[in-house]
Amino acid sequence: MLRSMLFVPADSERKLTKATGSAADALVLDLEDSVLPERKPAARLMAKDYLAGSTQRARLWVRVNDLASGELLQDLVAVLPAQPAGIVLPKIRGPEDIEIVRRYLEALEVACGLPHESTKMVVLVTETPAAVLRLGEVVSSPQPRVAGLMWGAEDLSSAMGAGDPRAADGSWRAPYEQVRAQCLFAAHALAVQAIDTVYADFRDREGLKSSSLASRRDGFTGRVAIHPDQVDVINEAFTPSAAELALARRIVEGFAGGAGAVSIDGKMYDIPHLKAAQRMLR
Repeated sequence: MLRSMLFVPADSERKLTKATGSAADALVLDLEDSVLPERKPAARLMAKDYLAGSTQRARLWVRVNDLASGELLQDLVAVLPAQPAGIVLPKIRGPEDIEIVRRYLEALEVACGLPHESTKMVVLVTETPAAVLRLGEVVSSPQPRVAGLMWGAEDLSSAMGAGDPRAADGSWRAPYEQVRAQCLFAAHALAVQAIDTVYADFRDREGLKSSSLASRRDGFTGRVAIHPDQVDVINEAFTPSAAELALARRIVEGFAGGAGAVSIDGKMYDIPHLKAAQRMLR
């Protein structure tokens, strides 16, 4: 389960060193937006070396550049021999982008002697207008390499020439609230993780906590972090509390006798509650 995905510029040795000790479930070496174009070659080499020297490759991911950039295949050739857990694929335009990258990964796994489908993908599915409109096509067939779907607003806003996607109070404006929900539904339709986007003010721990708890209530299973100080807040928010786990166990135990509904502390629980409790305990 990826509760937290901490993004780190792959060309910053200082930030990579700092992030190494974080408790993030996934550390994402970023080759895309946080790296200047002229720094891409250096970032690839640094990501490759970091992966090769790590004993934690099971939690190391790489955000590659998008297909349209012309950089993606170079990214994959550089990092895949070092066996990252997966890649984060940005700015897709539709399911064909996922399919092209799937074929690249399949060929490179063979070339590198890696197990078939060992390299997973988390896909950013709302960064282009076309991707938003074609999300239904993404979920219309199985995606065995896809471990999660993630959404983001800033690239979508930029693509449309729009303004700040957030209102003055920090809430999402209506178009972005809509695409957030679409990503959430698509992830659950594929039975993969739903990864919420970044909380930009990394100094606002209380705001991050409140937002992340609301995100989990909505059905997201994890969140992006852009600073190590955000990780513990996100992990806590996406981890069931002791009280929640205790109630889940009582619900499961209550249904053990074969009843279709049970009463616990004056509240009725039926089969959907049982399924939710079982999912939480898993």
